Amino acid sequence: MWNLIVHWLISAASLMVAAYLIPGIQLQGVGPALIAPIVIGLVNATIGFIVKIITFPVTILTLGIFLLVINALMLMFAAFGAGIAGIVVNSADRSDATAARWLFAIFAVLAAVGCVASFRSRAGCGRGQTV
Repeated sequence: MWNLIVHWLISAASLMVAAYLIPGIQLQGVGPALIAPIVIGLVNATIGFIVKIITFPVTILTLGIFLLVINALMLMFAAFGAGIAGIVVNSADRSDATAARWLFAIFAVLAAVGCVASFRSRAGCGRGQTV
């Protein structure tokens, strides 16, 4: 349980860092930063799962590179869903895809940090844990 809370807080912190570093992402408080990881997790667990199954042949042909496109699209969906909660991806400063790619990169780095930290708790990495 504590592991889930720590991953949730790391995800919220990474979103706040992304909003600070990337001009195309605006965050309207700490509350949206706490809601967004939940929205991203739900989008990845539902829509992302279905899209990954449907595009599996393309993923095989591209040796997995197409998963980056799918993850960027899932972050764009999550940004649209979280926009109600106070997160805005502004396309005037940068394109939505560029902001989603940067956000994905920051989440990926922090997921790797969380994965390394989870080895300390015997939980291992990639056992049903998402960032």
